[in-house]
Amino acid sequence: MRLRIYQIEPDKDANRLKFRPYKDVDEVDPAIYRKVFDAEADVEHLEGAFYMFNNADPHPLFNGHSMAMSDVVVTEEGSFYCDSIGFQKIDFDESKVDTSDLIKVLFVEPHKAPYVAEIPDTLEAKQQAVGGNIEYVYNTDETALIGDEEAKLTYKEGNRYLDGGGIIAGNFLVVGLGDEDCRSLTDAEVDKYSKKYFDAPDISPEETAADVGFRFIGFM
Repeated sequence: MRLRIYQIEPDKDANRLKFRPYKDVDEVDPAIYRKVFDAEADVEHLEGAFYMFNNADPHPLFNGHSMAMSDVVVTEEGSFYCDSIGFQKIDFDESKVDTSDLIKVLFVEPHKAPYVAEIPDTLEAKQQAVGGNIEYVYNTDETALIGDEEAKLTYKEGNRYLDGGGIIAGNFLVVGLGDEDCRSLTDAEVDKYSKKYFDAPDISPEETAADVGFRFIGFM
């Protein structure tokens, strides 16, 4: 299920609406919200999303606090305000949310097809996505893979085979490279790498362990 989750930014919350029930809100103003999740989630309904984003190990691309009252969840069925009990369907103009801090990436997990997501262009968000300290594998087209530098040492599953040999283990991101840091992937780059990594090979633990000497060339 594709979800987008928005939470109120405290420094924009002049009327102190964060964590308030829907009955106390005259109008939900998208301009005071920030996007904290935009990706696929293994849930089938809003109650499942509430549980996922309230446990100790939420989705690796989630960059907010535990889901609570005043949060807004957007699905293909509409926009929903997280209330004291359940969710209230509302009007919510996502175009009014400032998303200038986000970049469009491709997220690749073992045994799954890759999908587009948006994350903050921060070290912390990238580390959370891959579950460890990051290292880069550079492509020849101003894009790169970002993976966990210790994925094989911590026995994470083999994910995909790399060009030129080697295995990348654990979750990884495909990002565009800008002048100083990462940038959003273009539509052409999304299409290219979605096709490249669409097939998820069955890589045995033994094969991944045997590749433990392979090291990425990159930086933190």
